[in-house]
Amino acid sequence: MGTSRTSRLFRTRRGAPLLAGLAAAGLCAALLSPAEARGDVPPAPGWTLQWSDDFNGPARSLPSAANWQIDTGHNYPGGPANWGTGEIQNYTSSPDNLSLDGNGNLRITPLRDGAGNWTSARIETKRADFKAPAGGTLAIEGRIQMPNVTGEQALGYWPAFWALGAPYRGNYWNWPGIGEFDVMENVNGINSVWGVLHCGVNPGGPCNETNGIGASRACPGSSCQSAFHTYRFEWDRSASPNVLRWYVDGQLYHSVDQNRVGAEAWNNMTNHAGYFILLNVAMGGAFPDGVAGRATPVAATVPGRAMAVDYVAVWTRGGGGGDPGTPSTLHLRPGGGLGQATGSAAATTLASAGGANHDGAPHSPQTFTATGVSGAYGGGATEFDLLVDAGSAVANGQQVRVSYDRTGDGSWERTETYQYFATDPVPGYEHYTQSKGLRSATGAHGAMTNGTVRVEVWNAIGNAASTVGTGNQSFVRIPYA
Repeated sequence: MGTSRTSRLFRTRRGAPLLAGLAAAGLCAALLSPAEARGDVPPAPGWTLQWSDDFNGPARSLPSAANWQIDTGHNYPGGPANWGTGEIQNYTSSPDNLSLDGNGNLRITPLRDGAGNWTSARIETKRADFKAPAGGTLAIEGRIQMPNVTGEQALGYWPAFWALGAPYRGNYWNWPGIGEFDVMENVNGINSVWGVLHCGVNPGGPCNETNGIGASRACPGSSCQSAFHTYRFEWDRSASPNVLRWYVDGQLYHSVDQNRVGAEAWNNMTNHAGYFILLNVAMGGAFPDGVAGRATPVAATVPGRAMAVDYVAVWTRGGGGGDPGTPSTLHLRPGGGLGQATGSAAATTLASAGGANHDGAPHSPQTFTATGVSGAYGGGATEFDLLVDAGSAVANGQQVRVSYDRTGDGSWERTETYQYFATDPVPGYEHYTQSKGLRSATGAHGAMTNGTVRVEVWNAIGNAASTVGTGNQSFVRIPYA
């Protein structure tokens, strides 16, 4: 689905070219998925559950704030208008558009007011480090019923379940190079699921942007709109060449390997901190318009048909979980990784605090992650040396939070937030170190086994953007050996 895409507003999307594939796929016989929510995330023998949400909770409550952040309005701050795709709805956090239903589902419901204005909802995971372990496989899966509407009444509906590369956060103009995996898309109530990869450059490039490399097929058994189906994406780093795969109800219908897109595009979309997951229902935009052959929604489009999500889960299988031999000194790498120095100096932009006080609370942070970290706790403390600069801006201050997930299961056992560092109004890097002191800390250190280290850096105060040095410059030294 698109949001990050710099110029996807102008795309014809993949509708027309893929509809032929829809007819070829046909309706394959399969067991009917039950229409009610299953509740708990199902077991997956041979896989390790890394993160999940089964959306259990009281009716009309919002999804877990620990798991999800809610996007609102018509664009990211400073990002492309209309989410980059020409969609017309206003995203809100109202329970009328976004809420649990009390029966184990999340429901995203587009609505239209008396003046013809549409609202809907879009959420994305707080975590942005979902990545296949080195030599292993990542699986992202959701059990979803698309909005139950077809024909003229469905024109303009655009439900999606997808993932974007972590470096998109805080930038919003680096699509498609950072990668996009569309696990499930649908438009206009057609009985079809689209799976698409976006990468490289726009327009054109190895992923044929703005269309992407996609395929589609009808949902097995019951239609996509009338019942729940399971949509799954796998990123397999155990295969040679590495490969991406798309499934519906366990049936493979699309795959792309690294040779197809080339080494540069593959590296750019995989050699960063990982991905975050999104769920949304857009109204109108380039994809539904392109398929319908006219602007959507139309007068006959009916509001109030929700996308229902039973669960979303992320598993891994095999591999070492990350960078083998991750050193105790982790350099901040361009693209959001933590590891050995890249050998060249670079810089990453930190978004302005906008004049607000974000002391202690990450605000549009740049996030750097190392996975697969194992080692014994040495009894010391975190150390860091971040090169930061706010140019000639007055009253700017950067802040860092270092978090430790000792088993890589998404539970952060130790989180340390340091006092912010007030940069001077003179261009040139300054050294922000642990000597500023802890502002707060939760939890405790302990042995790490395939764990995760996360470093978040943001502007806590001020009215201007700033930068943090990456590559061979800033580093964090963790107390593990």
